[in-house]
Amino acid sequence: MSTLPLPAEVRDWILRIEGLASGHGLDFHPVVFEMVTYEQMNMLAAYEGFPIRYRHWRWGMEYERLSKSYAYGLSKIYELVINTDPVYAYLLEGNALLEQKLVMAHVFAHADFFKNNAWFSHTNRKMLDQMANHAAKIARLAERHGPDRVEAFIDVCLSIDNLIDIHSPYIVRRGPAIDEDALPPEVKKLPARSYMDRYINPEEELARERQRLDERFDEQRRRLPPEPERDVMLFLLEHAPLERWQRQILSIIREEAYYFAPQRMTKIMNEGWASYWHSKMMTTEICDDSEIVDFAAVHSGSMAMSQTQLNPYKIGIELFRHIEDRWDKGRFGLEWERCDEMATRASWDRQLGLGRDKIFQVRKIYNDLMFIDEFMTPEFAAEQQLFAYGYDRKHDRWELDKLVTLWGRPVHLRTESNGEAVVWTHDGRRFEQSRAAD
Repeated sequence: MSTLPLPAEVRDWILRIEGLASGHGLDFHPVVFEMVTYEQMNMLAAYEGFPIRYRHWRWGMEYERLSKSYAYGLSKIYELVINTDPVYAYLLEGNALLEQKLVMAHVFAHADFFKNNAWFSHTNRKMLDQMANHAAKIARLAERHGPDRVEAFIDVCLSIDNLIDIHSPYIVRRGPAIDEDALPPEVKKLPARSYMDRYINPEEELARERQRLDERFDEQRRRLPPEPERDVMLFLLEHAPLERWQRQILSIIREEAYYFAPQRMTKIMNEGWASYWHSKMMTTEICDDSEIVDFAAVHSGSMAMSQTQLNPYKIGIELFRHIEDRWDKGRFGLEWERCDEMATRASWDRQLGLGRDKIFQVRKIYNDLMFIDEFMTPEFAAEQQLFAYGYDRKHDRWELDKLVTLWGRPVHLRTESNGEAVVWTHDGRRFEQSRAAD
């Protein structure tokens, strides 16, 4: 794929922003920026960032969706970055210089995350070449076995590409392989003197134990798989009655699924980390006074939230800021957890200044599930309006005001308040609380 030359001004800003990112402690593999047209950007996005993929109808379907969305003004892809070494990132031709600077700052933070987050430690950094090799191999199989048969089998493989064991690269799941020539284990006798042996280890009991061990040994040898297997694709590779070419395709789809798995496991953190750093660098070091309002307009568009969908960019950046603020003020540890006075918690500030170190530590070892489980506090959820209830100032209480709108008639909710079973009733105008019947 031929790309466009980078303008001199863009090349200068790449070097400047790279220096700024390094100055903040970001550490990344070399980053190569390419300028592409919007058609090329849509093609790359449809191919999941890689310029060469195997033949399949879903790429064309995704390209049409992206092209129409861009043409109708419904969406715009500002950047695309691939987890490789070197990191490849694509800039969209026609973006204003301000947008290009934002994208470059965003990309360098992504590159830092790819290199340093533990969940990416096992990914293939040469996947650009590997994807091309996969495409060539599947093309040869299509020539030999027919494109329709190959594409139909790819459909089948893609339908289960999420049935992998995402933790298997980091832990040992399997025990040692079963030795086909192994003999059943011997029955262990209880220690006893010779004159007492027939009483302590009677022959009838030894025979029953020997029979039990033999049956267990035979059962283990017959079991398929020998141990529980979370990776369904691996199980099929090893045991399904597939032809050789089918096994090759299934192996390719499985390998690519494992490459993309860490990105799905860290979507909120990855986008939040990149948004945190592009926001900090753009507002303090990159934008001049004439650009800051335009930056705010572009940035706010990517941070927009709705009541029907969570925005990983917004949740990620705000949670990193929340963590930084908490550790700067010392809002952690046993003393903080035991404090239940709202006024004290609100004014709590130990001035520790540990926030920056903490977010770098979080970036290194967490995935989204751990990130949200540990750091999303009730205070954060309320601040970001993530709860489904609202505060009724008139009656000085929290209310589930959306329920009656959805249900269309009075809603009764049984719950527990102060250790007592109660029923809340909302008829669209007011809440009533009563004791729940046993």
